[in-house]
Amino acid sequence: MFDNILRKEFMKKIMTRIIGAVKTQEFLGALSIALAVGIAVYALVDLDVTVGRGPILSKLFGTAEERQERLAQKQLALLEAAVLPQGGAVLPVIWSDLGRQLAESGVIDAGKFEKLYESRGGLNEEDKKLLYGAGNGNLRITEQNSGLLLNLLWALGLGNKNEILEKGPMMDKSFGGADRFASTGGWSLAEGNIMQHYSMHRFLNLTPEQQELVQRVSLNIFRPCCNNPTYFPDCNHGMAMLGFLELMASQGVGEEEMYKSALAVNAFWFPDNYLTIAKYLESKGLNWGKTEPKALLGANFSSASGYKQILTQVSPPTQQSGGSCGI
Repeated sequence: MFDNILRKEFMKKIMTRIIGAVKTQEFLGALSIALAVGIAVYALVDLDVTVGRGPILSKLFGTAEERQERLAQKQLALLEAAVLPQGGAVLPVIWSDLGRQLAESGVIDAGKFEKLYESRGGLNEEDKKLLYGAGNGNLRITEQNSGLLLNLLWALGLGNKNEILEKGPMMDKSFGGADRFASTGGWSLAEGNIMQHYSMHRFLNLTPEQQELVQRVSLNIFRPCCNNPTYFPDCNHGMAMLGFLELMASQGVGEEEMYKSALAVNAFWFPDNYLTIAKYLESKGLNWGKTEPKALLGANFSSASGYKQILTQVSPPTQQSGGSCGI
């Protein structure tokens, strides 16, 4: 331990070197040397130089807890930029007048729909255009409209005629009927009985090849709220994803692009889950952007049980909220 005299001499030499460097225009280099020397002495000799109440290093860089918090915030910002881009994600589908068709058919009762959103700040002009307008271009999913798109695609998946709804696990008699699921009984925004609209409308016409593509891809896409693939759309996220896959297939989107876009949509529907998955990948030396979307959407990552296993290895970078399975 240095005594007080040696401390003063030590700091005096450092300051003299810095002042001299300023005069010779070598300030930055000298400052780096001075700080390095000071830090080394601080660490090796336990020099207790203080300014005010705290050590010099704490004054310069903050406490260990503060530095750790800043690092965590920086890492979270990098993950969010990769998983949840600020400008959202443009999806490879044209919405056109599908919202209007959903309202005119009664799958969406426009009055009920608008009333629901009154308590959420109301529908803005862009939202209303998606519901009532024609000539809508590519859908863009963002943090702000992810819930609205979830409900619109939910209605599309529920109402569009498709053999997955008619011959798949939704019709398994052991479950007591297709009307007993969250994706059917939970949709309270239709006109009349929801089962009057279940797979009853031809909003999209798929070729046999497109239907086969939807079925194949739907078996490989899971969601963190349950252990079922999209092929078994028993909740709102599953039904909405089914509608999205049908929409993409009907417009000629290829399989690889379907997985990529489905991952972007799932990430905005389950932001905390997918930020955690991205953190897990990072802990394994992997990169979110370079990992196959099909793999990330599979049971090992995106199912409830797969995600639970991930949580045993990394802690969530944000407070967990999860995706709601209601409207």
